[in-house]
Amino acid sequence: MLERFAPDLSLPERAHEALKRAIMAMRIYDGDADLRLDERRLAQDLGISRTPVREALLRLQHEGLVKTVPRRGVFVVRKSKTEIIEIVMTSATLEGVAGRLAAQRASDPEIAELRAQFADVLQNPSPLGPEEYSAVNLQFHQRIVDLAHSEMLSSLVETLKIHMRAIRARTMGDTDRMQRSPVEHLQIVEALEARDQAALEEHIRLHGLRLAEHLERFAAYLD
Repeated sequence: MLERFAPDLSLPERAHEALKRAIMAMRIYDGDADLRLDERRLAQDLGISRTPVREALLRLQHEGLVKTVPRRGVFVVRKSKTEIIEIVMTSATLEGVAGRLAAQRASDPEIAELRAQFADVLQNPSPLGPEEYSAVNLQFHQRIVDLAHSEMLSSLVETLKIHMRAIRARTMGDTDRMQRSPVEHLQIVEALEARDQAALEEHIRLHGLRLAEHLERFAAYLD
């Protein structure tokens, strides 16, 4: 489903933002995912001509999010297992730095709001299914980055977000990840509340690296 775009952007910019949001919502790593983007259909859904859609797709291609396959069309890029593990490890490092900055910069009310926002799932995630918990999990990680109050870090994390969202959603139902994730999230929140920069960075980094280890062991579907 394509969302309406902000009114203060040019048509190509609007199309780019709308398509990027749509790609972020795709289950890229599900085996039956349809990754082809139909330029004509996209233009119809957005209510604009094909020219700004074509410009938006070119920009997404330069960003490494889509690719053109001769005589077949434009497809969302599906990373290899090696590439995904590298993305996860890079994201773990960046989010760890974001946590260190959040411990310095987040206000007391912001930290309290984080605890309140995720209180239920930190204590008892069992009422949620993997899909619902995955959405909450993604919100949690984004909120930690937001609390760093760093445009630079937010921009860097943004470039990895599409594949991180997709792979976190794909793996949440695997083995015991859904049981371990809230325990690790609680450690992150407690370190943030204590403003323990080193511990917070380490908890976040290890949380991400455990996902990389999981992918290395179990993600045969990425080979």
